Amino acid sequence: MGKRQTSIGRLWPKGGRTEFVALAILLVLAGLAIAGPSGLLAWGDNLRLHDQRQKQLSELTKQRDALRNRVDLLDPKHADPDMVGQLVRSQLNVVHPDEVIMKVDD
Repeated sequence: MGKRQTSIGRLWPKGGRTEFVALAILLVLAGLAIAGPSGLLAWGDNLRLHDQRQKQLSELTKQRDALRNRVDLLDPKHADPDMVGQLVRSQLNVVHPDEVIMKVDD
């Protein structure tokens, strides 16, 4: 009698293992392309995050420009007198002798 082929031998004909492995790898890659962190399903979320970051960047740019303007106005070499007077009054609570302080009720 001839040798009986095992059930594994019937499932895996010669060379079939490499084809199965290649197919499995291809299916995993296709799954990642669709549902992975940078796949098609995450595309909308990435666009939404990009828009949020752009808004945040524009707000921070405006704040930076405002701070840069204040720094330029307070440069010791050529400070703006109005800005210096405003800061002295607000930070140190000082006034000129000829100024009158008026309280305004809110």
